Amino acid sequence: MERYGRWLTVLSFAGSLGASIYLLVLIFGNHFEIAYVASYSSAELPAVYKFSAFWAGQQGSFLLWLLFHAAAGVILGYRQRLSAVGMCVYMVLQTLLTILVLAKSPFLPQEVAVENGVGLNPLLQDPWMAVHPPIIFLGYALLAVPFACSAAALIEGQMVKDWLETARRWALVAWAFLGAGIFIGGYWAYKVLGWGGFWGWDPVENSSLVPWLVAGIFIHVLRVARVRAAALSMVHLAAIFAFSLVLYGTFLTRSGILGDFSVHSFSGTSIGMTIAVVNALVLVGGLLLLTVRAGKLPQGEMYPAYESREFLVLLGALLLVFLAAVIFLGMSMPLLTQLLGKPAAVDTDFYVRTTLPLAIVMMVCLVGASLHRYGEGNKVAPLRPLAAFVLLGAALAWLAGVRQVMPLLLAGAALMGVAASFWSWRRQALGLGGMLAHAGLGLSLLAIVLSGSGSRTVSQELAVNEPVTLYGHEIVFKGQQFADDMREKYYIYTVDGREVRALTKLHANGEDAAREPAIDKTLGGDIYIAPTPPKSSGRQELILKHGRMDMDDLFAYRFEGVTLEEQGGGKMLVKAVIAVTDGDTIERVEPAIQATLEGGTSKAVEVFGGQKRIRLTGVAADQKQVRLEILPSIETETQQAITASVSTKPYIWLLWLGSVLVCAGTLTALKK
Repeated sequence: MERYGRWLTVLSFAGSLGASIYLLVLIFGNHFEIAYVASYSSAELPAVYKFSAFWAGQQGSFLLWLLFHAAAGVILGYRQRLSAVGMCVYMVLQTLLTILVLAKSPFLPQEVAVENGVGLNPLLQDPWMAVHPPIIFLGYALLAVPFACSAAALIEGQMVKDWLETARRWALVAWAFLGAGIFIGGYWAYKVLGWGGFWGWDPVENSSLVPWLVAGIFIHVLRVARVRAAALSMVHLAAIFAFSLVLYGTFLTRSGILGDFSVHSFSGTSIGMTIAVVNALVLVGGLLLLTVRAGKLPQGEMYPAYESREFLVLLGALLLVFLAAVIFLGMSMPLLTQLLGKPAAVDTDFYVRTTLPLAIVMMVCLVGASLHRYGEGNKVAPLRPLAAFVLLGAALAWLAGVRQVMPLLLAGAALMGVAASFWSWRRQALGLGGMLAHAGLGLSLLAIVLSGSGSRTVSQELAVNEPVTLYGHEIVFKGQQFADDMREKYYIYTVDGREVRALTKLHANGEDAAREPAIDKTLGGDIYIAPTPPKSSGRQELILKHGRMDMDDLFAYRFEGVTLEEQGGGKMLVKAVIAVTDGDTIERVEPAIQATLEGGTSKAVEVFGGQKRIRLTGVAADQKQVRLEILPSIETETQQAITASVSTKPYIWLLWLGSVLVCAGTLTALKK
């Protein structure tokens, strides 16, 4: 019977893999008759981002999730990591994911024929965003394994040793990948969005953070349960809620509820009720099973004394529960307020005020737990010598410009946590993986204080080649530079003589599509320059009637006629004949619009040796009137003064280092 079950896992993986390959074939083959392909890909999209188009929409991301889940199922089945009951639970979860894919299929035909697709959002055309969603969904998929382990143990009444180790190892991998996905998303926001932050407490960001926190609770309480079996009930609760919160976060982001409150969410979708039902089945089913079996779980004390690692780890887990609950409440506010009337969301101050004290106490618990071994009175080292690190951390924050009491305390507690983790490892009370992960957490929290509370920002107008001194750095704006294909332009700066560039991606018509800041990285932190387009770009709009003339500061323009050129496939090239004169010479140009079923694009043409550029933006239906955009010369545009937001990000690199250490430490802990 088990042999047939293993074959079922292979067949289900083969089915999801085949569907995934077929979707990629449709995307790379430019099959725009498929709605999903038309919505997220285009003929000119680079190959690496055609791969990204696979998971750019919710239909593709559900299929990716199912693919990862099915692949893990094959590993579980053939390495016999789960019992037969556990595999049944796991495959039931896979069935529910399959239902989600079928409910929102990526293979539905396009209702209206199109020649080309919309393409991928320019903001998402970034290497970090190409890997961020798959890593997140891999973490989501692997969190199903601890849930299946827990459910199987409850159903079969398994002994602790029979399932905790399997659950621990898979939870560590899931936690590492989900954490890496969250951190990569934060780095992408910092590097690309241009608002200078790495975390905006957006509900969609929080929807991944909450299950990551609860999975962290599961990992730490599981370690206590291996010493104190009475903690087993908490392990089961954490396993149930970790995966259930993944589904709940998916419901929030995919149901359209957050459409007005999040820049990441999917709006106008019809799958919300299906996800809600799946979420309810998993959560209610898990809790009912735990309720029925609770009386047969080990009883007794969970910790021998207040001054023990067991107590301090459980207290830290409780604080993580409070953190997760606060963030859960904040991200769910649009849903909760919608039930009462008009939906509303909380601001970022809500999260900062509520999570900051909890983070401080949590780091103190981490320090205390690091300085103890399991058991009563089993102390590794005294706490008093580490007090110097509290003062050092607070001093670093003060020097970075932090003046608020709570951030200063967090900086001190965070650095003390780094020192305690290293000390505990040296005394062999903490494994290498735990030391790296805990030290990484401390460094990350320290960096958040230094680069967040210590950041300074000023809006500064910068003229070309005129040095400006800001925050002790000489900044010179060197002008703008267009790429050869006119699809990108760069704002070029030097910071203390080092060249950095801010990138602006352009639409085919020359308008801004997405912006990335210039970042000068130093050991003391980053200088972050986010330019804004000039208030007066020198562009002018003219509407010309046939045979009539209008003027700007240099030339006069007359509309003489329109020519239409059929190009097949629903495409048409519309050209306007424009006569341009400087009073002595007449020059005729033909700016054009490439019209398709989806709309049109146009490029500027130069007149009088590039002194001006003309772009055709509209033609009346009767062809007796056109709309033109008159642009300055490229040289004039690239030499315009601009306004930029210039910020300091003290020691921000510690955040990226800390994030890497957390993930690396988590994976290293697998060896234990």
